[in-house]
Amino acid sequence: MGFAKRTNKKFDYTPRYYKGEGNPFKIEHTFDQFRKVDTNKKSLKQKFNLAIDDLKTPQNKQSTRIIVFVVTLLVFIFLYIIDFDLSIFRTK
Repeated sequence: MGFAKRTNKKFDYTPRYYKGEGNPFKIEHTFDQFRKVDTNKKSLKQKFNLAIDDLKTPQNKQSTRIIVFVVTLLVFIFLYIIDFDLSIFRTK
């Protein structure tokens, strides 16, 4: 039974535009280079605290203002679409 004792073939493959720097197959998140969280730390609590600190200190206040503006605009558009009536808040 020769088909049961097969070995896997190995190929020496390099991508077409590989420059030779680092691993071309390494998958990492787009914004990893901007984060303070160090993945080499062993303590989960320390990683969590660094991530929370990173979220508390925004780098660009104008971008947060734009996000808030867009969210409020979308909420008003949603309320207009569902025909929200403010008369339910009136006291008799």
